[in-house]
Amino acid sequence: MPKIISIKRYVQAIYEIARDANAYDVWKTNLKRIVELAQDSEFSDLMENPKIPFDLKAKLAEQKLGKVSPSILNLVYVLISKDKLKYIDQISKEYEMLLDEYNGIRHAEVTTATPIDDAEMKSISNKLESFIGGKVTIHARVDPALIGGTVIRIGDSLIDGSIRNRLDSLKRELIIAQR
Repeated sequence: MPKIISIKRYVQAIYEIARDANAYDVWKTNLKRIVELAQDSEFSDLMENPKIPFDLKAKLAEQKLGKVSPSILNLVYVLISKDKLKYIDQISKEYEMLLDEYNGIRHAEVTTATPIDDAEMKSISNKLESFIGGKVTIHARVDPALIGGTVIRIGDSLIDGSIRNRLDSLKRELIIAQR
């Protein structure tokens, strides 16, 4: 649990810095650059090596990133010093979600038993947008255990229209009826 809380704190701080400078997209772009850098296995191995001093790691990161703002460079320094650079991908994704929330865009995770085509995706998107009254970005997943139907999660809300859920409900009703 501490990792999740820590990531959210970094994201909130980044968001506030970006808001104060009105540089939301600059931060989004630079976070993606840092993610790409951190995905370089040679670079990440060096950053995670405890025998390499911080100054050398900071200098290497600065060289690899090139010209970036001092705030972005400071973020990288903090992540390196706290051994949290490995979480930059999650931080970047959370920042984008927070930015989308600011722009009124909600994220929906749509899980189906079989892959759905673009037409079905668009239909689901339109229905969800009219349901919540705003723009929705859909992240599709496939879970054959659903048997059929759809499960939709938007934030803390869950809409379970799966056949698996209906069968489970029927099973509970039959057990209750037998008592």
